[in-house]
Amino acid sequence: MTVVVTGMIILIVLMVLEVPIAVAMALVGIGGFAYVVDWGPAAYMAAETSYRLVHNYNLSVIPLFILMGNLVTRADVSKDLFDLAYRFVGHRRGGLAIATVLSGGMFSAVCGSSFATTATMARVAYPSMKRYGYADSLAGGAIASAGTLGAMIPPSVPLIVYGVLTSTDIGKLFIAAVLPGILGMVLYIVAVMVATRMTPGLATAGERSSWLERIRGLKSVGAVLLLFLLVIGGIYGNLFTPTEAAGIGAVGALLIMIWRRKFSWQSLMGALRETAMTSAAIFVIMVGAQIFTTFVNVAGFTAMLSDAVQQWDLPGWGIVLGIVVLYLVLGCMLEGMSMLLLTLPIVFPLITNLGLDPIWFGILVVTLIEVGLITPPLGMNVFVLNSVVPSMSLGTIYRGVIYFVLADLLRLALLIGIPGIALFLPSLM
Repeated sequence: MTVVVTGMIILIVLMVLEVPIAVAMALVGIGGFAYVVDWGPAAYMAAETSYRLVHNYNLSVIPLFILMGNLVTRADVSKDLFDLAYRFVGHRRGGLAIATVLSGGMFSAVCGSSFATTATMARVAYPSMKRYGYADSLAGGAIASAGTLGAMIPPSVPLIVYGVLTSTDIGKLFIAAVLPGILGMVLYIVAVMVATRMTPGLATAGERSSWLERIRGLKSVGAVLLLFLLVIGGIYGNLFTPTEAAGIGAVGALLIMIWRRKFSWQSLMGALRETAMTSAAIFVIMVGAQIFTTFVNVAGFTAMLSDAVQQWDLPGWGIVLGIVVLYLVLGCMLEGMSMLLLTLPIVFPLITNLGLDPIWFGILVVTLIEVGLITPPLGMNVFVLNSVVPSMSLGTIYRGVIYFVLADLLRLALLIGIPGIALFLPSLM
């Protein structure tokens, strides 16, 4: 117990000193393992863990889905998705903000990255909202919050990482995320409606589009929607594995890029280079996390924690509530992926000992990561938005996300109270 607590303190100190999270976890893991066992086995453990993780076939889904997202981004479909959403809801007060949420959700379905969704929606939606006199607080809140949907709506990189680290079926995780993702979009739309109802000056109404214009809008994004249905429908129908779906998605994204006449060798090389850099960063963090996890398990911390929880005789809902509070607090200080990898070795065994469904817990954790993306002082989506639109201050964006954070807390309550929201679709597979 003492060696793990000491390791945790050293890890926090290293993070405060701005040592990369992957390096910090690897150093603490190797040092702690060496203290418990010996330096020779510690060196072997680090090498074997790195080799085994990098050669895990299931992890090939990560670079393939990232490549799919990068190719779709370069195909420039985000503006068409936003225009489509605006044609259906733009005539309502706050319609541009609602269109941002809808198009952000659709873009997330083929992108899988919260940061990319936030940056893209900022470039596409903010100029229109500025032109129609929207308050920066509502515009910033809608854009930053819509970006969080990239963490939930499949293909989701956090869900992939969770599935690999916990040996949970990635395909079922993807399907389980569909209804919670839609629920998140609906609650964000409600948040916009409540905000504009309480403060009418935040937004105006736009022009009403004809049904002919709406149908034309559907045609412009038909290929992207078809690609999403092919990938997710194929997984749901057991036509192919998530890894095969990722490969099909990447090829489909490339074909969309060519069909929309956005292809160039320079764009392709840029997408490949960005995919390689992002994938490498994720793999390095996962290696560090696995080394740290091995140390925690060898030190017996997980077993001692489980025994302690049983002795406390806490009800299951009390433990879940404690984990939720832990993630909400950590989300204010840590980036989502780092928080997931740092805490999962400790909290996941508690969940399995309680007999709770790991798929449901995965959806709950990713929802908590979404909340952390927009809560101060380290809401990463807020910083991404500020970097794209420097004229929008951090304080203004944080004021704007209040309604959306409340919507996320309501979604958390619904997921805890009604687990079937996450488990209904996987049960039909």
